[in-house]
Amino acid sequence: MSDVNSYVIRVAKMFDGVKMRGPAAITVTDGVISDVDHTGGVPAGHERVVDLGPDCCLLPGLIDSHVHLAFDAGPDPVAALARTSDAELLDHMRNAARSALQAGITTVRDLGDRGYLTVTLAEEFGQQPHLGPHVLPAGPPLTTPDGHCHFFGGEVRGTEALRAAVRERHARGCAVVKIMVSGGNMTPGSVAPHTSQYSLEEVGAVVQEAHRLGLPVAAHAHGVTAIRDAIEAGVDTLEHVTFLTANGSEPQPDLLAAVARSQSFVSLTLGHDPRFPLPDHPAVVSQAKIILGASVDLHRLGAKVVFGSDAGIGSFKPHDVLPYAVAQAVELGIPTLDALASVTSIAAAACRVEDRKGRITVGADADFLAVNGDPEHDPAALRNVEAVFRAGVRVR
Repeated sequence: MSDVNSYVIRVAKMFDGVKMRGPAAITVTDGVISDVDHTGGVPAGHERVVDLGPDCCLLPGLIDSHVHLAFDAGPDPVAALARTSDAELLDHMRNAARSALQAGITTVRDLGDRGYLTVTLAEEFGQQPHLGPHVLPAGPPLTTPDGHCHFFGGEVRGTEALRAAVRERHARGCAVVKIMVSGGNMTPGSVAPHTSQYSLEEVGAVVQEAHRLGLPVAAHAHGVTAIRDAIEAGVDTLEHVTFLTANGSEPQPDLLAAVARSQSFVSLTLGHDPRFPLPDHPAVVSQAKIILGASVDLHRLGAKVVFGSDAGIGSFKPHDVLPYAVAQAVELGIPTLDALASVTSIAAAACRVEDRKGRITVGADADFLAVNGDPEHDPAALRNVEAVFRAGVRVR
């Protein structure tokens, strides 16, 4: 199909990024949607028609707003990263990205790599989009010396040094700036996840400099203080948002409401492959129900919720795991169409690509996922893939 300039996809059912609709015929020209007919009729003059059959539902290609292509989704991704050369790592990242694409994940926002390798990958796929998803790179995340994920090489402290680091990421071609406002779970010897790594002044300096240059800021924020500082500083997306304190997860009503009122998108960490065991860390297990309950509360309060899988951080988080996040969200009580929007149209807005991604509408990129079944009533249908299109080219 790569040599066809224009063709029509006909489908019995379609989720356009907002609503579920009946029959549709979508015209694709030069990798972009040029027409959408909601009657399912094929426009006159089109000889090439891809009829996906009566049991298929077409969706915009899924968007995973939080992945780590540099992590191998193995039992110890940090150790694996340390013993992998840049050339080997780039090859692994290509394969990880392609596995995401085969699952219908046509856009990924990578929130932490080594040596700006995701920028290289983004450039490769930009020239040959059928080879991988659209990659939105952050480069090495900003973190404190010996801080969370310091092994990526983004250690920096102080407002002026942070501003300079933001300028470097802009100059390198990053699409987003990632800052580790709090500690995390994967870095031996770093501060606890509930502890802040940066002050409000430092986070504010990063946001001001990034926004001056036209870049959004994604804030890794587990701790209550880190979450408060991040929303006060005006970050664009809050990652994880687990409301941790020294005593565990404590999602206080006032902070839940403040997050929901803020202009920040909330990137909830959902999705795991049930074929692999979840971490048995006692603190994680005991707090999971509270954290997941807070996620539902944020949606109920009107927060702009997207799902980021954090793919790559363990065996239970392979790079094609995002479809499981939708089913998990529905099980928690989030309405199915809202969950589907959280990995399409809302995710596109969070990633600042809403002008071309996340919707089936004229002018958008022809990135599609076609599944057998009805994902509105059975979210597991997202894993029953019939076809994947990237920039108009059928890749599965």
